[in-house]
Amino acid sequence: MLRLRIKDEVSRLKAVVLGTAESSGPTPRPEEAYDPKSLEHILAGTYPTEEDMIEEMEAFSNILKKYGVAVFRPEVLENCNQIFSRDIAFVIEDKLIISNILPEREKEVDAILHVLDRIAEENILHPPEEVHVEGGDVMPWNNYIFVGTYTGTDYANHITARTNEQAVDYLRNQFPDKTVKSFELRKSKNAKENALHLDCCFQPLGMGKAILHKNGFLVEEEYQWLVDFFGKENIFEITSEEMYQMFSNVFSISPKVVVSEKNFTRLNNWLRVQGFTVEEVPYAEISKQEGLLRCSTLPLIRE
Repeated sequence: MLRLRIKDEVSRLKAVVLGTAESSGPTPRPEEAYDPKSLEHILAGTYPTEEDMIEEMEAFSNILKKYGVAVFRPEVLENCNQIFSRDIAFVIEDKLIISNILPEREKEVDAILHVLDRIAEENILHPPEEVHVEGGDVMPWNNYIFVGTYTGTDYANHITARTNEQAVDYLRNQFPDKTVKSFELRKSKNAKENALHLDCCFQPLGMGKAILHKNGFLVEEEYQWLVDFFGKENIFEITSEEMYQMFSNVFSISPKVVVSEKNFTRLNNWLRVQGFTVEEVPYAEISKQEGLLRCSTLPLIRE
């Protein structure tokens, strides 16, 4: 049995589900795109190939194994994009919450049944239908749960709006001893302005540091709350171009080890100056689908 344990984003990782790019299917048609960045690459003829994405994910998998992490992979579904395992479920403390995601992606949950079967049934939560939530919007951080959301009346018109107000209430009810802090995110059809998930514009790191992008937040006070919480001197503020490149979507294996994209030179240099070990992997092709390293992982156990 797997004894789930996730209290934060950075404690030493012991077990994780890493998505797979195998049999990820043909390039989607424009009307099938889930997000504006994918659409951009579909229209430009630069959408990533399965071969390149498999190579990138294997590089990531090898880094995780180098640090002794148990790496689970989904069963391969034919012609199905299963890269972003963070979307389908997430863990807080000893509970795994199955996301209510876009209906056409529900079969991705079936592909990790071999993992779910190793978790006690009472520790798997199925939120009611009206609760829309994806793991990219949810960050356990000790006594807090940070949640990215969108509560605009036009929620239903935004394919990029993934986590609603009901999800915030649901998490408050499930984890009454935690402070659930929600942040309104900027949703846009323009990929350079759209914060698809909270981890597209914010990422807490070890040693009290964090990555932030101001324009990803709709409410300046909420952005300012995070600046005050971490301290301005501990924050790496990214530009809109860097948000578009997914600079905040790095992944911590431990408080001092961060996996990052190899082209993120400005960020990676800063991380090293702060005392982090930076494990660089090629992930530029996968990033064309508006997701990166954190999006590809579903952490199950951290020390």
